[in-house]
Amino acid sequence: MNQPLVHPPEFGTLRDARGRHKRKLRLSLTDRCNLQCLYCMPEHPKWLPREQILRRDELVRMVRLFVTELGIREIRLTGGEPLLRRDVVEIVSELDQLRGLGLERIAMTSNAVRLAPVAQALKGAGLDDLNISIDSITPERFNAMTRGQVAPVLQGISAARDAGISVKLNSVVIRGYNEDEVLPLVRWAYAENLSLRFIEFMPLDGRGFWTQEKVISEDEILREVATEFSVRRLPRTPEPAEYFLLGPKDVKGDGTFRLGVIPTISRPFCSTCDRVRLSATGELYSCLFSEKGRDLKTPLRAGADDAALMREIREHVWHKEAGYAARPQGYVERTVTMHRLGG
Repeated sequence: MNQPLVHPPEFGTLRDARGRHKRKLRLSLTDRCNLQCLYCMPEHPKWLPREQILRRDELVRMVRLFVTELGIREIRLTGGEPLLRRDVVEIVSELDQLRGLGLERIAMTSNAVRLAPVAQALKGAGLDDLNISIDSITPERFNAMTRGQVAPVLQGISAARDAGISVKLNSVVIRGYNEDEVLPLVRWAYAENLSLRFIEFMPLDGRGFWTQEKVISEDEILREVATEFSVRRLPRTPEPAEYFLLGPKDVKGDGTFRLGVIPTISRPFCSTCDRVRLSATGELYSCLFSEKGRDLKTPLRAGADDAALMREIREHVWHKEAGYAARPQGYVERTVTMHRLGG
């Protein structure tokens, strides 16, 4: 009988000791953001000096390693807000050159405030899809949640669709703040045929704002949606979201609109997690809830070769935690916050 490995393998695709293979890398481009969402940003954020942020050549080198040597197939650019990075189009273009080496998809998560002017350029550079955060379509409520304006976000969504970029909408639901926006968002997304996913509020904000009582669970969201739509649960896939087909409530048969819910708190998907995260400062996090990351920037800037960097990556990912489902519920005590890690 084969004995289980106690050390990470030196070759092959990236995996952890629990047998989870990693195919997706979330790559934070900056810690800076032009919104201040309740569930992400500290009350008084302090932006990092630019010299602490990975340069474009460093980002591309790291991604090349992940793609060509470690089996990563999908890249998602995050922030902060990735569109605040002045060279974001150039970054997408350089990553696009890795497609022949194994890269299959380049995606981005954005608040879309600055999207409209650059949507066409991003598509031309190679961007495949966008996840756009929108927690309300009501101007006053959107401002209360983000301290920003919803109008440029809606313009960005329209510009992305016109450019031919696939768009998904993400909405974090928080009790006492926007739970009454669930149906308005579904009605609007349904009418516009825009893919929509609700996300349970996670204990990762930068201001100690989270409590279990503020979490609107998947079951609560679905009960609300079912007051106006027919709802049929689809078989669960390895994706974080569970999906449901919605249709008119008074029409027989299944609908065709896909609604997603990411139930991180009530039904974690940790056992099938296939992603890792690289912060804007070059720290590798094997789990969104990890208390510590692995510093890759220091050896990178000290002249480490590819083999040494891969050993660091494999060792860290090999010891990936079981995930949120296996840890004590509540806050993760750590120095990095969501706006630096990218979610």
